[in-house]
Amino acid sequence: MRKLLGLVFLMLILISSTEFTSSKQQTNADSLEGTWELINRFNYTDGNVSDTIFNTNGYRQVKIYSKGKVMWTRHSPDDPNEWFGYGSYTNTADELEERLEYGSATMMSIQDTIKIFTFELHLHEDSYSQISLDESGMPTFSENYQRID
Repeated sequence: MRKLLGLVFLMLILISSTEFTSSKQQTNADSLEGTWELINRFNYTDGNVSDTIFNTNGYRQVKIYSKGKVMWTRHSPDDPNEWFGYGSYTNTADELEERLEYGSATMMSIQDTIKIFTFELHLHEDSYSQISLDESGMPTFSENYQRID
């Protein structure tokens, strides 16, 4: 009986010391892994934000980053073209590179000239910006995303 009580007591200690974790995927601030939605875009003049373009009329753009792969899609009720793409990505603390392998017909016509997209990256836990730079390294345009998963 003492052995049984000792075993039960030991099990209670083990169970009470076990940390219960959420089933939600854990992410860190340095990871693009997850699903992101475009919230707005910036135009730059002389290195400063000169205009903010908000999503209007049902415009949506979503990117999914997972295990070195990226997929994105765009829906714009005002644009009859389909927009989506799939490929691989790499990132450092301050740079994002996407290599699209295939996409919609509209995207593939662009991809014939640009196969690798390189951006300055400003990454935070729940948001990130990918910034296009001109040949002098000055920002020209950015897409600003918020984590949705």
